[in-house]
Amino acid sequence: MSKTINVYVDETGKSKVQKTISESAAIAETIIKDTTANPAPLGLMGFGLTTILLNMHNIGLFGLSSMILAMGIFYGGLAQIIAGIMEWKKKNTFGTVAFTSYGLFWISLVFIIMMPKLGIAKAPSATEMSAYLFMWGVFTTILWFGTFKANKALMIVFSLLVVLFMLLAYADASGNASIKTIAGYEGILCGLSAIYAGAAQIINEAYGKTVLPLGEF
Repeated sequence: MSKTINVYVDETGKSKVQKTISESAAIAETIIKDTTANPAPLGLMGFGLTTILLNMHNIGLFGLSSMILAMGIFYGGLAQIIAGIMEWKKKNTFGTVAFTSYGLFWISLVFIIMMPKLGIAKAPSATEMSAYLFMWGVFTTILWFGTFKANKALMIVFSLLVVLFMLLAYADASGNASIKTIAGYEGILCGLSAIYAGAAQIINEAYGKTVLPLGEF
């Protein structure tokens, strides 16, 4: 509350003091405390586990069964989409775009495999699959530049993912089975790096200190 005293002089030269009391508008500062959970570990785990399982198939350990397809739809797909929506609530553009996009990547990949079997559409050619994987590699490269403002663990995940997409794109374009096997091992390493990044955030938060370092810049 502020008091203002205004002094006026009338025609006779006599001063008249008019006292006015004005109330200044109080400026209310609202502090919003974020009490929501960190969605990044969910997205990273969904990506990491599904990536490892698919690339275990790529190196020939087992076939492409309903196990991988179900992981692609639910944990790799829906879980990452949920994480992306949660990142949107936190006003994290990078997390929103990354998790939502890769969640939809997994679902689209499952549909690419399943639609020909259901008679909905024909199977893509090797060139078409190569273009599909290459464009995801380009997209990942764009996000990779954003990781330089995050931490080294996330930068490693995206670095390995760029290489993975490009190797898989080349393997489909060339028909080289050896390159696909190499991509499989590299993909397992990429998945493990994502699991580490997710586990570090879970464990560090649980213990209230850095147990598993993320390599903050």
